[in-house]
Amino acid sequence: MTAYIHQQPAWPAFNWQPAALEQLLGQVRYQQGHLLGRLEALGVELRSEATLRTLTLDVLKSSEIEGEMLPPASVRSSLAHRLGLERGGLPATNRRVEGVVAMMLDATQQAGQPLTAQRLYGWHHSLFPTGYSGLNPLQVGSWRTGPMQVVSGPMGRERVHYEAPPAEVLQEQMQQFMDWFNGSPELDPVLKAGLAHFWFVTIHPFDDGNGRIARAIADLQLTRADGTGQRCYSMSAQIQAERQQYYDLLETSQRGTLDLTPWLTWFLGCMGRALTAAGHTLAQVLSKAHFWELHQQTTLNERQRRLLIRLLDGFEGKLTSSKWARMAKCSQDTAGRDIADLVAKGILERDSAGGRSTNYCLLWPDARGLNDSSFNAH
Repeated sequence: MTAYIHQQPAWPAFNWQPAALEQLLGQVRYQQGHLLGRLEALGVELRSEATLRTLTLDVLKSSEIEGEMLPPASVRSSLAHRLGLERGGLPATNRRVEGVVAMMLDATQQAGQPLTAQRLYGWHHSLFPTGYSGLNPLQVGSWRTGPMQVVSGPMGRERVHYEAPPAEVLQEQMQQFMDWFNGSPELDPVLKAGLAHFWFVTIHPFDDGNGRIARAIADLQLTRADGTGQRCYSMSAQIQAERQQYYDLLETSQRGTLDLTPWLTWFLGCMGRALTAAGHTLAQVLSKAHFWELHQQTTLNERQRRLLIRLLDGFEGKLTSSKWARMAKCSQDTAGRDIADLVAKGILERDSAGGRSTNYCLLWPDARGLNDSSFNAH
């Protein structure tokens, strides 16, 4: 009796029930086409903004699924710089953020290029530029050479969720996977994304980072399915929202038969929910554009413009005059005058919350509080 799917005699001859997926696949493809049509109607500048927001979300949430919290402003800054977009006073980035961003951009902006071992090695090195995962040294930029188990729980009471194929078969199995991924044009490209995600993470060829790379491979394939490098929906954000079901279904499927109907059903459903959620991203992009259209004749100094760009992009937490001064590299008095001027011009308003300090909210033209940020000024 086999414990894991890769021990099945016919591995990796996956199968599924087309009739069970047909309706759901049709719905997802319709949603995909409708959303891409809305994106196309935005124009070049707004499409770029939607892509920046989506990729920022993808990078943040794919890392968050693995328990790593990256600084949102640094991720957006790195992506904006690499895409040639306005950074709006965003902070400098670090080596870790740059590596994750480089992998995601290579997957989505170079989606037409074949998937090779060297490309995957490069992604792995980008994820772990120091050669360490936390305090643990890794074998970076090559297939693992030892056994691999997915475990949870405290030391001494670990639970083994999955055991990957042994290291000695990785070269053959990864070559088989890459040959299939770079070929098989007969398979629907969305189904192929779901299958590729599962197949790669089941092989688990690296010491660490397999989940993030599997999601990048799925994003690469979905970019091919979209037929455009412009991204407007985030699978990683939706997977994070459904994280427990994601892990449960992976474990069940990796211990099951070669019939992947349950996994593909979930993957298509998750994609449909990601496409629905993407409508909010497009609404934010349009609201931001409307904001600048409304204030195109408003006189703003360079500090105010840079800080407003940052606020419109979803500044996290509360902004004090001290924070304004620090980000704008100006004095506290200058920060206070900047804020007072924006209040007078109807761009910021005092929050009624009161307290020991004065709070301010950004006034959106269409809807208040899309970034859920309020600002304290000391």
